[in-house]
Amino acid sequence: MGKYVQTQRKGKSPVFKAHTRTRKGAVKLRPIDYAEKQGYIRGVIKDIIHDPGRGAPVAKVQFLNAYRYKRDTELLIATEGMYTGQFIYCGKKASLECGNVLPLSSVPEGTIVCNVESYVGDRGSFARGSGCFAVVVSHDDDKGTTRLRLPSGGKKTVKSNVRAQIGVVAGGGRTDKPLLKAGRAYHKYAVKRNCWPKIRGVAKNPVEHPHGGGNHQHIGMPSTVAKDRPSGRKVGLIGARRTGRLRGVKKTAQDKD
Repeated sequence: MGKYVQTQRKGKSPVFKAHTRTRKGAVKLRPIDYAEKQGYIRGVIKDIIHDPGRGAPVAKVQFLNAYRYKRDTELLIATEGMYTGQFIYCGKKASLECGNVLPLSSVPEGTIVCNVESYVGDRGSFARGSGCFAVVVSHDDDKGTTRLRLPSGGKKTVKSNVRAQIGVVAGGGRTDKPLLKAGRAYHKYAVKRNCWPKIRGVAKNPVEHPHGGGNHQHIGMPSTVAKDRPSGRKVGLIGARRTGRLRGVKKTAQDKD
């Protein structure tokens, strides 16, 4: 009987929990309300801050509460071109400018958007990483749906009344500069969670991994494994339809339809 493999421990052990102590808070759109559904509401960007463990900067936006005498502070993803003191507008009748939040039905085809909702009121799901954006491909007015091209190149159909921010997420080009040394990788992942360095299965002992052991580092069994195998054996290429290099013309997800 060997040990539990590391992927099994990640599901349960507190060792692999996300490091959230220094994080600034949940980064979401405003909770949807009457003002956004019927007209618009104005907010002012008070600050643009760094959120540890996140590549994109975060904007601290202050809105007047519509029902009580107080101000509400929301954390939104900063888009390129945002600055402190800028007014941003959220709602159906907001103008089409970078940083504003509009329902996709009010956005023309070909517009670049980010922080798009998956369902109405979920406050942002897609295209949230630094430098990411989605493109509005087409509207289907009969069905009330909108087709998006996501950062992965895949296409997705969502309801036309889901909201999105206009523009590209700030902090793009972050991965262009190489990390160069292990110390920088250490600090990059230390603030996220315990997931670095990754040790290859063939470099381990037989008790720790199905690919471990042997006089040379070799897998010694097929690298593919079925989806219904027990947890301790599900390592390598799980449920692979194909393996090996991609030869010939590269077909991306956006070419398929």
